[in-house]
Amino acid sequence: MAKRCVLAVTGVLIFLSGAAVWLGAQDGGGNVIRVVVSMVQLNVAVTDEKGNYVTTLRPSDFDITEDGTPQKVATFEEGNESPQNLLDPSQDSSPAKDPAAAPALERRRSDPPGEGAPSSLDGIASTVSGSNVFILFDTSNYMFRGRGFVFAQDSIAEFVRSLDHPYQVAFYSYSRDFYRASSLTTDRTQVLRGVRATVNGDDSALYNALLLTLKDAAQYSGRKVVVVFSNGPDNSSMVSPEDVDELAQSEGVPIYMISTREAKLDAASAAVFARMTASTGGEAYFAKSWKDQRDAFASIREDLAHLYFMSYYPQPNPNRGWRTISVKLTNPKYKKYRIRTRSGYRPIPNRGNSTEAAAPEQQ
Repeated sequence: MAKRCVLAVTGVLIFLSGAAVWLGAQDGGGNVIRVVVSMVQLNVAVTDEKGNYVTTLRPSDFDITEDGTPQKVATFEEGNESPQNLLDPSQDSSPAKDPAAAPALERRRSDPPGEGAPSSLDGIASTVSGSNVFILFDTSNYMFRGRGFVFAQDSIAEFVRSLDHPYQVAFYSYSRDFYRASSLTTDRTQVLRGVRATVNGDDSALYNALLLTLKDAAQYSGRKVVVVFSNGPDNSSMVSPEDVDELAQSEGVPIYMISTREAKLDAASAAVFARMTASTGGEAYFAKSWKDQRDAFASIREDLAHLYFMSYYPQPNPNRGWRTISVKLTNPKYKKYRIRTRSGYRPIPNRGNSTEAAAPEQQ
């Protein structure tokens, strides 16, 4: 019974991250027929075989299919650059360049200081802009071993301070209960107060908290990511990680998971963390030390600064179930590059009235 309720709630929550455009037309009887077209948004990371970011790609460099059907890019944005609105998706509106030229390569995310990487967290703060970042912090009893809780607080606080101000940040914490310490804001002081005010909880309901975080994120348009710091397995959630994973993909929200060496010892949790982050386009980190935690946050911040953010309006598709998204690079020279993005989504259920339900619909 609980499982059926959870699935029903998840179904209600799922809607694509993007703009719903209502197109009006009149039939012969003067009735208005409305068709809902939902924009599908993708965060796409491109890296070479060494892990270096591949930059300066154009919309025409990407081949996007949904259930095997080619899609046309409607909007395109790289890192912190201004977005391109491609009114005619068949044309590439980016600046002309030599088609034989290779895309630029940025330094590898794991480069240590002295080999191209900044030596402090503040060193890359100016490279990021734009996303809505939802931070979820584990305050369950798993965190209170040694000084793990204090170290994690420090790492999160440093991450928040280093984000550029175009970013909006929300901070939540969880144990068995879920606490919204700071709603989405550009006020870093408010977020930091929320971080420092976190206190010890009891059991861990990670997946409950993640579902509620995704529900909050769904209320906002634009680029969104969830960053989770978790120190152990979930032992009290009512929802499954599979339900959370599907919702995150359908919302187009990458999940980044930072955990600890202790969490990796739990094979089931480690596998879930890796699978959930990979399917949503995020990444999982298992930190062995406080320095590893800081490096993981720095890696996430750099990832956000190098993502390609693009969208498309789906071509007609009768499939009302799970739709598979594939993103590839068109140039054969780039076949060794790695692409990381979400793997698909479930379309929005028809929310129209009886008249609108009879109308054709694209999602």
